[in-house]
Amino acid sequence: MRIAQVTPLWEQVPPLAYGGTEMIVSLLTEELVRRGHQVTLFATGDSETSARLVPGCDRALRPLGVMPPAYERYEQQQLAKIFAVADEFDIIHCHVGAAALPYAQRSQTPVVHTSHLPFTPRCERLFSQHRQQNLVSISNAHQRHDLDLNYVATVYNAIALEQFEFYPQPEQPPYLAFLGRMSEAKGPHRAIEIARRSGLPLKMAGKVSFEEKEFFEAQVAPQIDGEQVQFLGEVSQSLKKELVGRATATLFPISWPEPFGLVMAESMASGTPVIAMPMGAAPEIVVDGKTGFLCPSVDDCVAAVTRIHRIERCIERQDCRDHVALNFSVERMVNGYEAVYRQVLGDRPGRSYRPQPARVDWHPGRPEPIKATL
Repeated sequence: MRIAQVTPLWEQVPPLAYGGTEMIVSLLTEELVRRGHQVTLFATGDSETSARLVPGCDRALRPLGVMPPAYERYEQQQLAKIFAVADEFDIIHCHVGAAALPYAQRSQTPVVHTSHLPFTPRCERLFSQHRQQNLVSISNAHQRHDLDLNYVATVYNAIALEQFEFYPQPEQPPYLAFLGRMSEAKGPHRAIEIARRSGLPLKMAGKVSFEEKEFFEAQVAPQIDGEQVQFLGEVSQSLKKELVGRATATLFPISWPEPFGLVMAESMASGTPVIAMPMGAAPEIVVDGKTGFLCPSVDDCVAAVTRIHRIERCIERQDCRDHVALNFSVERMVNGYEAVYRQVLGDRPGRSYRPQPARVDWHPGRPEPIKATL
């Protein structure tokens, strides 16, 4: 198939540090290329891919400090460029949320949208206005049945298991890990409370965005002492993996319906169990009592830490990794998306999918001669 993958311009693909959506798009794109599909990746110019790369801007915009409304101008330019050449593709797969819906509405090429983020009121209105668009959820919990949307499938996110070292034993002396945005919904302040009450050190890593700076400075920063509570900032992918891999447990004390929660799968891939609030997709990712614990309160989280820390063989770390291999592999994710593509193409009235010969000007990994400057 000739497939266009459309990713946000906030981060490069794959991301250097933060960027769950961009990591998923990278894994999907590379495996589709490996399977013989002709894939064009619409992303930032500093992205790395074996697909054909068409940049929407020279470099990732978030590290440059580009914020709305300036970001939306780049996004709209990118989408206009993509849909102007839509007939070059058999299917277009968008990962940018509601912004692509008006363009997809007019497209003769079938479009699939994966919803990676929560539905804001504005997104709800736009998706309701375009409810016939083909939508893929990344967890069953993230589906909005009240909006009567056209969900084609649920396809779980994936991680490349071979990129995660397995840690059969946690580091001694033990510590807890928290990895995520420093936002109230993610619960870093609750992670600190859990760590203090359980008596274990906490190592935290994540970005502090502009809109979350006030919360971080008021609720989190005063409790960072460098000993009981350490804050490492926004760390690289390699340091992130080591941080969760050596931990006794990864804390995920969210207070919002998390669409997926990639850090839970990444933690379990390293052998580290997860202690999570049972909201959003968490019950679909963590097997309570086997790969971690689902805890409805901070008190329950503290008790779970005690169980993992003090009871020998309470959680088998190999079971954590095996669970990820079975349910969240790249192969399973890409199989799911290939099935979605075939379904959408087969359902297209008056149009049948026929394999196309390779374009002679198609060069994997070489950007289009389009310059987007900041």
